[in-house]
Amino acid sequence: MLAIVNACALLGLEGRIIEVEVDFNPRVGVPSFNIVGLPDSAVKESRERVRAAIKNARLQFPNKAYVVNLSPADMPKHGPAYDLAIAVGVLAATDQVPLDSIADSLFLGELSLDGSVRHIKGIMPMVYTAFERGISRVYVAAEDAPQAGLITGVQIIPVESLGHLVEHLYGLQPIPPYTPPPLNIEAGLIPEGIVDFADIKGQQHSKRALEIAAGGNHNILFSGSPGVGKTLLARAMPGILPRLTLEEALEVTRIYSVADMLRGDHPLVQSRPFRAPHHTISQAGLVGGGSIPKPGEISLAHRGVLFVDEIVEMSSKTLEVLRQPIEDKIVTISRAQGTMTFPANFLLVGAMNPCPCGYYGDTARACTCSPTMIARYQGRLSGPLLDRIDLHVDVPRVEYDKLMTADRAESSAAVRERVEQARERQRQRFAGRAGLYANADMGVSEIQQLCILSTEARQLLEVSTKRLQLSARSYHRIIKLSRTIADLDGSHHIEIAHVAEAIQYRPRQSSH
Repeated sequence: MLAIVNACALLGLEGRIIEVEVDFNPRVGVPSFNIVGLPDSAVKESRERVRAAIKNARLQFPNKAYVVNLSPADMPKHGPAYDLAIAVGVLAATDQVPLDSIADSLFLGELSLDGSVRHIKGIMPMVYTAFERGISRVYVAAEDAPQAGLITGVQIIPVESLGHLVEHLYGLQPIPPYTPPPLNIEAGLIPEGIVDFADIKGQQHSKRALEIAAGGNHNILFSGSPGVGKTLLARAMPGILPRLTLEEALEVTRIYSVADMLRGDHPLVQSRPFRAPHHTISQAGLVGGGSIPKPGEISLAHRGVLFVDEIVEMSSKTLEVLRQPIEDKIVTISRAQGTMTFPANFLLVGAMNPCPCGYYGDTARACTCSPTMIARYQGRLSGPLLDRIDLHVDVPRVEYDKLMTADRAESSAAVRERVEQARERQRQRFAGRAGLYANADMGVSEIQQLCILSTEARQLLEVSTKRLQLSARSYHRIIKLSRTIADLDGSHHIEIAHVAEAIQYRPRQSSH
């Protein structure tokens, strides 16, 4: 007898429906259980998990011949997500569950030997695939129901064990569908461990640069001696970024579902990601990869912050792979089984020392590096990568009297309000223009159409371009920064003060 059950495979962030075809032949004398359709080791091992789970659920497992085909057969299958579908297929083929009860359904879950159904990763995109394909019911492990319930329009059935599932399919003890709570984002939620601007003493210039970076989603690079507060400043960035919209939250949650990094009780990501990989990270760890490609740090930072401390200590090859995602906002990984694309629209915050000893330009300690050493050290950041960083900020040492003052500075919440107002102006300006998220995303045509400079501002920009020998990319970067500063100021036009402030964030050449 033949039974067909729906399962799902993951390809990057996308799901693909897999038909699990189970053929049972009671007339064959030699018992066998073969799985075909390019299964990996974890899928092949499901034979033993399914056999034990069925027997321990006090169901029958006739010791005859079984052939399980995972269709389409030319696509590699990975992981234990097919266990539940294979078990249901075996039960249907052996007349232990009615065939009509499993129609128009998707079965997702790993089986333990006692028959209980366990969590699998990537539930959210799999359920979304079922929604797109018009499948009305999805059976998942009970602990995966909150995550699956993030997708509306599909009935989610939380399954504790294989035995409970069989009773449900026969209508003996129906399992009530999971009722998800209303989707909403907690107002003002900020990730744990994020620094408040009010707790940072001094550093007004650096905090202003962070506000501009958040206001237009501009990449920023801090340079300063050890201990001046570069890391502290970077960790304050998520607290001033705009609140996640529900659409953005679902987008980020989908990535974290595939990476298996969601909390079971509160699966919806409600605050912007802050990722801080060590500078020794590999290329695959940064951009994603592996034999079964999974999201890397830059995709986990999507719609949030990627903080790279000691950025010049990263290998040059690893640094250069950042260039394409910064420009295109996506990362593409090619493997034998296909090409997969992960989103990577993040705000890069880099931090570095100005020289190998760390004290070039410091007011308290003398630098011991030669000009050649300084030039070689700073040259580890290539020109093309530096061109993609809009704000270059020298972080000075904080004076003693500022460190000891009891006065608290402006809070992150107050700065965030200004940033959100600036982003709202950008949202209205970009209405009807696909792919524009913030000022940093503007191309040359958008700059020409949307960035209106006053006469004085245009004259200052012209003089600066000639005197500083600005490249075309630098020229457009200054205009985009000026537009963000004007948005923070509530100005419709870009004035001379906005251009003057933007110019000071150009990278400075070292001299020793």
